[in-house]
Amino acid sequence: MVERERALLVAVESRSGEQHWPASESLTELRHLAESAGADVVGQQIQRLPSPSGTYYVGRGKLKELIALKSSLDYNLLVADDELSPRQQRTLEQELQVRVLDRTALILDIFARQARTREGKLQVELAQHQYMLPRLIGRWEHLERLGGGIGTRGPGESQLETDRRLIRAHIARLEKDLAAVGRHRQVHRDRRRREGIPLVALVGYTNAGKSTLFNTLSQAGVSAEDRLFSTLDPVTRRIRIPGGRMILMTDTVGFINKLPPSIVAAFRTTLAELDEADVLLHVVDITHSDAARQHSTVEHILEDIGLGTKPVITALNKVDLLEEGEESMSGLSDRLDLSRPDFVAVSALSGWHIRELLEQIQSMLKSLDLTDDS
Repeated sequence: MVERERALLVAVESRSGEQHWPASESLTELRHLAESAGADVVGQQIQRLPSPSGTYYVGRGKLKELIALKSSLDYNLLVADDELSPRQQRTLEQELQVRVLDRTALILDIFARQARTREGKLQVELAQHQYMLPRLIGRWEHLERLGGGIGTRGPGESQLETDRRLIRAHIARLEKDLAAVGRHRQVHRDRRRREGIPLVALVGYTNAGKSTLFNTLSQAGVSAEDRLFSTLDPVTRRIRIPGGRMILMTDTVGFINKLPPSIVAAFRTTLAELDEADVLLHVVDITHSDAARQHSTVEHILEDIGLGTKPVITALNKVDLLEEGEESMSGLSDRLDLSRPDFVAVSALSGWHIRELLEQIQSMLKSLDLTDDS
């Protein structure tokens, strides 16, 4: 049995740059990520700085605290809440003498565990190699530290360049394979367009209940476990809306705060499903303490990937778990500061208000002139 790693979490709350989430709440999410990856979280540290240190990520004083905590917490893994530069990762590992991961590596590790289809595995492997490429130099710096003595000139550099070429070649192969998958998907998209079948794509924060709602609407049997990123691969099914019209619905990967750009790039074939959609169905876990921030984070990501103007219906999920008296539509709307009227309070698990949601989809498609009322 593999012994679980003991992880210490660390975050820098910067006064520069844009931070949508307080560091304490971002660390709570990082804890869930670390636990999902199989680590035991033994502590967490936050430092407020004008900006993260370019050398250590944290300041020198906090670095000394982290070194001192090794004896009391006995941690063997440090996880940073931001993406570290190769330099920051190397210097932290040298000073702390423990493995150092960042938020991106943690998410990639979870993705690698969850990928099931060939497309999903290709996308994760591409993101991992793109992440790894600028970090290769750390493997060979022990040769650099030896100086220019006999036998130390050249081999490290040659091996480093060899590894870089191998990874670049592998990245090129992965991109070629994913392009082939993308062309295959485009054939299906073109066929859908010719058939005139509207497409509704589910989006939402990870673990908001997208897959449960998808299963309720389509009886698809998609994995709907209570864990982060349970769905990585897009799944599309036909469903019938009120009036008898058939539409297509797609379930896609969940979003998360500080979604690494490398992951967005690697998952472009999956995200293309969102670009092709006529309507986005944004699923929000209304019971979550950070529901408003999760809702806002998804909207920001949609804007960043060029989908901010897509028609959206918001499904406020898990209302059956709210305390009595909290279910009023105005109260739910206020909770998320919703400006658009296109939202429905539902329970994907119990099926509550599912017909109302389908009617809202029908109404939206009709307003877009995408339903056949004949």
